[in-house]
Amino acid sequence: MTATATQSDYSALSLRIREAGLLRRRYGYYTIKTAGTLLAFAGAWVGFAFIGDSWWQLFIAAGLAVVFAQLAFLGHDAGHKQIFRTRRPNDILGTMHGGLIGMSYQEWVGGHTRHHANPNHEEHDPDLDISALAFTTKQARLKKGFLRWMAKHQAWLFFPLLTLEGLNLHVSGIRAVLKGETKARRIEGALLTAHVVGYLTTVFLVLSPGLAVLFVVVHQALWGVYMGCSFAPNHKGMPTMTGQSADFLRKQVLTSRNIRGGPLTDFVLGGLNYQIEHHLFPNMPRPHLRLAQPIVQSFCAERGIPYSQASLLRSYRHVLEHLHEMGAPLRAADRAVAAV
Repeated sequence: MTATATQSDYSALSLRIREAGLLRRRYGYYTIKTAGTLLAFAGAWVGFAFIGDSWWQLFIAAGLAVVFAQLAFLGHDAGHKQIFRTRRPNDILGTMHGGLIGMSYQEWVGGHTRHHANPNHEEHDPDLDISALAFTTKQARLKKGFLRWMAKHQAWLFFPLLTLEGLNLHVSGIRAVLKGETKARRIEGALLTAHVVGYLTTVFLVLSPGLAVLFVVVHQALWGVYMGCSFAPNHKGMPTMTGQSADFLRKQVLTSRNIRGGPLTDFVLGGLNYQIEHHLFPNMPRPHLRLAQPIVQSFCAERGIPYSQASLLRSYRHVLEHLHEMGAPLRAADRAVAAV
C-alpha cells in the first residue's frame, strides 16, 4: 500500500469522526467530573480528620488511592488538551491536579508525548524503557546481575512491582524539578514541596507512628497498583516496533489494545480502556471515546486492519504471558549452564 493511500485512510477516518461531532469540547462533563473528584478528595481528608488514630483509617487510605488515580486521569486528559481547546488552561488544570497527588505534570507530559508518537517502539517509547522489566528479547539479553534475575521472573514480580509505581511518580517528579527538566520548575517545586510536607505532617500528626507508616504504605501501594493496572493492559503484550514504523493509523492501532466493558469500566480505567481511539485522536474528550469506538472498529474492518480487544482479566493474562515469554530464554540459558 502506498504512503498516499495509508495517509488517506486516516483522513477518511478523521472525517467520519468529525462528522459525528466527537472532537467538540465537553465543558459540562469535565466541570462535573472535576468538581466531583475534588469533592471526593476533600471528603476523604475530612473523614481522615474525624476518624482520628484508628485502624479504620486504612479504608481511607484505600479510598484515597482511588481518588488519587481519578485526579491523575484528569491530569492525563488535560495533558492531551481533551478538556480545553488551548494549551494554557489545560496546563493550569493539569499542574494543579499533579500538585494534589505529588507528581510533576510537566515531566509526565513530556514522556507521555514521546510514548504517543512511537507507541511500543523498542527504541523511542519511554514506556518500554523500564530497567526492572524486559518487554523485548533484545532487552532481556542485555540484562545483567540482579536485573537479569528479575527479568527471568518478571511475570511473577509484575504486580508486586506495581506497588512501587506511586513512589516512582513522586521521585520522578522531584528529580525533574531538581534537574530543571520541567517547564514550570518553580511552581511544580512549590506544589511538590507543599504536597510532601502537608501529606506527611497531616498523617503523622493524626496517627500514631506505626499506624501512620502503615497508612502511607497502604495508600501509596494501592495507588501504584491502580495506576499500573490502568495503563499496563493498553500496550504490553502487543506487537513492538523497531526501525521504520508503519503509517500513523496502523502504528497506533496495531500496538494498542482496548478493554471491553461498560460505564463502570470507563470510570475505573478513566477512559484508557478505549486505547485505540485515544491514540488515534488523543485530544478527543473522554466521554466521546465510547461513541468513537464502533466507528473506528468498523473502519478497521473495512481496511483489514487488526483491531484488538479483550476483557480486563484477559488483558492482564496477555501481559503476564508476554513477560513470561520474554524471560524464557534467560531461564533456558540458566538451566543449560546448570546442566553442564
